[in-house]
Amino acid sequence: MKIASLVKYATLLILLIFITSVTFKSCSINPEAWFPPTPPKLVGALHENELLSSTQHIDLDGWYGPEDIAIDKQGNLYCGVHISETDFSDGRILKIDTSGKVSVFCNTESWVAGLHFDSNQNLIACDLERGLISVDKKGKITTLASEDENGNKFLIPNDVDIASDGIIYFTNTSSKIPFSRTHIWKLLMEAKPDGGLYSYNPKTKEVKTLIEGTYFGNGVAVSQKDDFVLMVDLAKYRILRYWLKGSNKGTTDIFLDNLPGFPNGVSRRTDGSFWLGFSTKRDSSLDEIHSKPLVKKLVYGLPLFLQPKVARYGMIMHLSADGEILKTYYDTTGKVVSEASSVEEHDGYLYLGGDVSGYIGKYKLEN
Repeated sequence: MKIASLVKYATLLILLIFITSVTFKSCSINPEAWFPPTPPKLVGALHENELLSSTQHIDLDGWYGPEDIAIDKQGNLYCGVHISETDFSDGRILKIDTSGKVSVFCNTESWVAGLHFDSNQNLIACDLERGLISVDKKGKITTLASEDENGNKFLIPNDVDIASDGIIYFTNTSSKIPFSRTHIWKLLMEAKPDGGLYSYNPKTKEVKTLIEGTYFGNGVAVSQKDDFVLMVDLAKYRILRYWLKGSNKGTTDIFLDNLPGFPNGVSRRTDGSFWLGFSTKRDSSLDEIHSKPLVKKLVYGLPLFLQPKVARYGMIMHLSADGEILKTYYDTTGKVVSEASSVEEHDGYLYLGGDVSGYIGKYKLEN
C-alpha cells in the first residue's frame, strides 16, 4: 500500500474514532432547554474596575484548589486542597499560620470544599468522599452525614455555614453523580435540578432537606439574625433565600437574580451584609446554547481540550442584607485574581479562594 493511501486510511480511521467518541459521550447527557436572562449591563455598582489588582498571594507549597477558607481564633487560615491544577484524586486540609508557614493539618486523601469552625473550634467541612465531616483540633475526622433523610447520597457536598444555635447548613451539588471535571461540566450543561440545601443538628444528628433540587447548589451563608440562609444557585446565576423564621418560615424566594458571572461562595460580614465570590464571568456562547439541547449534547461530547475554556476573571461583590449590590471589585485581566470561589474577611483583609488556584488571595480593604 502506498504511503499516501496509508495516510488517507489513517486519517479516516482517526476521524471515525473521533465521531464515534463524540457521539457516545453526547448520548450520556439529556440536557434541558433553558433561556438565561440577558446579562446586566456593567454600570453603577457593577462598573468594571481593577481594584483586585493589588491582591497579594499566599503560596500553598505546590498544592491547588483552596475552594473555601476558614480562619481560627488565632488568625490561622485553613483550606482544602488537591494535588494539581487538573488532578482532584487526592487532597489535604492545610493550615497556614500567621507567619505564612504552610503545614498539613489533616490528611483527608480527598478534596475538601467548604469549611467552617463551630463553637468548639472543630472544623466542619464538606468532603467529596465522606460527605459532611467534623475535624477536631488534632485532625481526627468524624463523618457526620453522608446522605439525607431519604437516603440520597451527598456525592458533591459543597459549602457549609453554622447558625448561632449550632445548626449546620450545607449544600450538596449532586446526589446522582460523583465529582469529576467531566461531571461538573455535565451538571452545568444539563441544567436539571439535583442535590439540595440541608440542615444538620449536631445534638440529634438529624439531617433535614430544606431545598430539594438545585441548579449547582454552592455557597451557603446564614443571616446575622439567623432568620434566613442563603444558597448560591451557580448555574442559574442567582442566590436563593430559605427562610428559617418569621411569617415566611419554610419558604424559598430569590435573594438576587441575573448575576454577571458564575457565583460561587458567599459569606456574612459582622455587620450583616455579605461577600459574594465568582468563579468567572458569564460566557455569551454558553448562554446562547442553553436553549438548544441538541447543541449542548454535541458540545458536551467534544474532548475537554475542544470545549469552551473558563476565562480568568476576578470578581467579588459586597451585598447588603437585603440583596442590594453595594460594590463590585474586579481583576478583569485575571492575572492577579484568576477566580474567587470564596471570600472570607478577617482583620481588615479579604482572603480569596479558588477551585484550581495555587494560592490564597489576600486583599486589603479600604477603611
